[in-house]
Parts: sequence; structure tokens; C-alpha cells
Amino acid sequence: MANDKTNSYEEVRRQRVLDNKKRFEDLGILNISKNLSDISKSEKKSDYKTELRRVRQKANDVYMSEPRRSARARNPVPTYRDEIDIELPSLRKRSKFSSSWASYLARPLEEVKVASYEEKVQALKCAEKLHSNLQSDNPFFIKTMVRSHVYSCFWLGLPTRFCQDHLPKSTVDVLLVDEEGIEYEALFIGKRTGLSGGWRAFALDHKLDDGDALVFELVEPTKFKVYIVRASQCSSEVDKSGAEKGESEAEETPKSETKKRKNKSEVPTIAKEEVSVVVASATRRSSRRK
Repeated sequence: MANDKTNSYEEVRRQRVLDNKKRFEDLGILNISKNLSDISKSEKKSDYKTELRRVRQKANDVYMSEPRRSARARNPVPTYRDEIDIELPSLRKRSKFSSSWASYLARPLEEVKVASYEEKVQALKCAEKLHSNLQSDNPFFIKTMVRSHVYSCFWLGLPTRFCQDHLPKSTVDVLLVDEEGIEYEALFIGKRTGLSGGWRAFALDHKLDDGDALVFELVEPTKFKVYIVRASQCSSEVDKSGAEKGESEAEETPKSETKKRKNKSEVPTIAKEEVSVVVASATRRSSRRK
């Protein structure tokens, strides 16, 4: 019974829809709605075209000369159509302490140092001299610090040959012992032959700077004794020694000059005495002849 009622309702509804369509067609309402939609579309297109024309016309009117009531000559007015030479600023060199790099610093910017080539070489020589004084047979290597080792990133790459000969090829924990005996744990990555985790703490605690030379002595299979040579201290010691040498040389030069002067002064006196003796003998001879 329910299905029959729904079917009869749907049939009645369809019949009403068809009747309404016929009525709309008889009255012409469908045609009117279509015409209205077409007119609105055409008006929109025409409005867009007219607006575009108006903007173009306005732009052209800017460059057109407007009528003048004055008889004076018009002052020349530069327009955008003139070719204007624009001098671009020179490219600025990128600063070593750019804002992007400074944001990654683990220490204040005032503590950041940039060592010169001479300072690095001098620190390396001091480190070699320090190891020779140790008189140890343990394997070692010397590493010069750069900014990525001590200020940011904190990745310390070790010599590949040294790692292949003395260190494991897997990832292991190693100990870094400073000169005071304090131990620091670090992570050694064998595939990349470098120190990662733990090295940051060692570098920051000892305030390592660019140009410092470190002597790594392998005292055990995974334990390093680390000796630090400061680039600033090496350069100051070299300056002091150079100043002392200069002072000693300066002291020696006046002495040598005084000796030379004495010798020069003695030579004329001897010559004068010889001349006087010769003159006296000549006078004696002349008196005898007379």
C-alpha cells in the first residue's frame, strides 16, 4: 500500500511540473529570462571595455598639453617618456659577520676573532714544538681551528688517514681530556671521520678561537689528550722576542759605532805625529847644509 501511495504522489508531481513548464512557455517567461541573462552578460563586457578605454584615455590625457591662458612660455616639464639614466648602487661586499651567520653564533659577537694567516702558521709551529717537547710515541695529529669548529656548526673533521689507521670505522663515544685532566664525552662518526656531539661543550668551555692549534694525542683506543695552543699568545710571544732582539741589536750598534769612531780618531793623530817628525828632520837637514 505504501509503495502505491508514493508512486501516485510522484506521478502527480511530475504532471504538475510539466503543466507549469507549458504555462511558462505559453506566457514566454523562459524566453524573457534567457534574454535578461544575455543582456546582463553583454552589459558586463561593455562596462569592462568602456572602463578600459577610459583608463587609457586618462593616461593619454596626462601627456597631452592642456590649454593655456597665459602668453608666457611654458616651463619644460620632464615626463615619464623621457629616458632617465638611473645609476644603480654598487654591489656591497658581503660582511664576514653577516646577520644570517651571526644568528647561528654560540658566543657573543664581541668574542669572535678572525686570525690572520701569519697567526695560524705561528700557532701551528708552536704546536709542533710543544709535541716535540712531550717526547711521546703515541699517535697524534695537529688541527687548526676555523670558525665552524668553535663558533657555530661545531663539526670537527679529523684527518682521514689518521682515522683509518687508528680509530674504529663505526660510530663510537670518545673521551677528550684537557691539560687539567677534565674529561669530555664526544661522538666520533667513523663514516664521516669527525667529531659531532660533545665537541661543542669542549670548544665553548675552553673558549677556543679561530686560528688556535690543538694537539690530539691518542693515549687509548678511544681517548685523546688535547693540548691547546692559543694563536693570540703565540703572536704576542713572537712580538716580545722580536722586540727583545731589536733592543739587543740596538744596544750593540752604538758600541760598534763608538769603536769605529775611536779608531777613526786615532788614525789622524798618528798621521799628525808622523808629519811633525818628518818636518822636524827636514828642518835639521837644511840647517846642517847651511
